[in-house]
Amino acid sequence: MEEFVRYADRKRLQYITRVLGEKLPAGSEVLDVGCGNGVISRRLGTLGFRVKGVDVSERAIEKAKTLNTSAHVTFEVKSAEQIVADGHRYHAVICSEVLEHLHRPQDLLKVVRQLLTDNGVLIVTVPNGKGPRERFVTRPVIRMQQKNNWIWRAVKGIKKLFGYSGTTVQSDADDLTHIQFFTHKSLRALAADTGYSIQHLGKTNFVEDVFPFSLFSRKIVALQKMDCALAEKLPLGWTGGFVSVWQKA
Repeated sequence: MEEFVRYADRKRLQYITRVLGEKLPAGSEVLDVGCGNGVISRRLGTLGFRVKGVDVSERAIEKAKTLNTSAHVTFEVKSAEQIVADGHRYHAVICSEVLEHLHRPQDLLKVVRQLLTDNGVLIVTVPNGKGPRERFVTRPVIRMQQKNNWIWRAVKGIKKLFGYSGTTVQSDADDLTHIQFFTHKSLRALAADTGYSIQHLGKTNFVEDVFPFSLFSRKIVALQKMDCALAEKLPLGWTGGFVSVWQKA
């Protein structure tokens, strides 16, 4: 059964599975860093990849283990830095919707570089920091959280009324606050600064997850599909999120 409900999430997962299917033989070893609830790891396991999912959130890893039925997939509460000490290297590393939560994403990327084989593939997905959702939803919400006044309490009540929670299908981690706001230019610069080159940079969606459009699109998959298709026609800077393939420079 498909775990991701939103079409943009499915599109991101399809991108990851397609890239790995094209670049790696069956049975290759994949590390899913910041795996959250393990949705991506478990999907890759069904395709024959040997996957290790790691996250620092005990709650997320516990859920990932509970949902896991694949002998090809394992989960651990562990940081990427701790894995380096094991001395094992992977054919591919997934870093999906992780870097935006880190104060120093360059530190993680340098560690990941040590975990990749020489011809290994790193797949990075992040929100577009200047995309519609980050501009009109994420940043305003963060500002309200910081003020923690009656406006924020009212917004929390409205979100609860409409069924929005603080967790996602991808992760039950306690804190999913965005700290970094990447553009396609800053993402390329980050890659270059940490010893990578970006081989491909793609798009996810446009405005389907921006309130008030989200009130309608979250119930109508056809609108979500149209929105993702529209994103492909628009300039790169307009997308809601980036999907990308990195390799060691």
